[in-house]
Amino acid sequence: MTAKIKEKRMKTVELSKLAEEMDLKNLTPEVDMSGVKVTTPEINRPALQLTGYLEHFEATRVQIIGYVEFSYLQHLDREARETAFERLVSENIPCVIFTTQMVPDQDLLELAKKHKVSVFSTEKTTSSFMAEIIRWLGVQLAPMISIHGVLVDVYGEGVLIMGESGIGKSEAALELIKRGHRLVSDDVVEISRVSDVTLVGTAPDITRHFIELRGIGIIDVKTLFGVESVKNTQTIDLVIKLEEWDRDKEYDRLGLKEEYTEILGNKVVCHSLPIRPGRNLAVIVESAAVNHRQKKMGYNAAQELYNRVQANLARRREE
Repeated sequence: MTAKIKEKRMKTVELSKLAEEMDLKNLTPEVDMSGVKVTTPEINRPALQLTGYLEHFEATRVQIIGYVEFSYLQHLDREARETAFERLVSENIPCVIFTTQMVPDQDLLELAKKHKVSVFSTEKTTSSFMAEIIRWLGVQLAPMISIHGVLVDVYGEGVLIMGESGIGKSEAALELIKRGHRLVSDDVVEISRVSDVTLVGTAPDITRHFIELRGIGIIDVKTLFGVESVKNTQTIDLVIKLEEWDRDKEYDRLGLKEEYTEILGNKVVCHSLPIRPGRNLAVIVESAAVNHRQKKMGYNAAQELYNRVQANLARRREE
């Protein structure tokens, strides 16, 4: 089963936003960085590039100069140092960041200004700063898609409710909110793949905290039910697909075998719930979320029932 993708977008990060979030000191304020964007979450320590080896050099990456690279530059004479640094900044890189409070010579800063490359410094050590910037860029630049559905936080489990338009996704979400759970997004869910095992969903800014109910219109969940009823982001742990009841279809009644849906290459557990008058969707979604959490903690009710049945049959055969 594959989720319907409405839209897929490539993301970028403004260099100014990166500098603000990482608390970087701008050593070249004269350089205009308003149009500079970071397009990859990977970073580079340009040790080989400073020595002159530029084969396979990824100029789109943020360049980080740590203690080793800085010491190498300092050991060179002035002319060689300037040649090595200019070789780096002439490659149309987004920026250069010096770690551990290291500050380059004014001559090197002038070369950066000449090639319109921003230079920053940070007090953090190289290892800790690299870990922080890779994590942050990984989240900001994660692949993203927009999916038609409703995302709610049920007992800490992110539940993505999907189904055809008008089948009752928003109504189920509203009942869950009344029962104390939290809304993340209604109608359109923006999903980012932040790792090989983690998907994070959020709402578009324009529809955040709003729910559309047919026959009533738009309601503001945050205003009606309070700030405790909404959440800005949530990992997606479970997908529930609502579908019309089909008398001829065989539905899973035990749950021994998990079904999955694929979103951005990540597999997520998926349950298909048939819609029929008299079925309380909110209670079913709650039960599915708790049961999924229980399975992650090591207990599978379906497997336990199967083991009991097998043990009972074994006893009867012995008798």
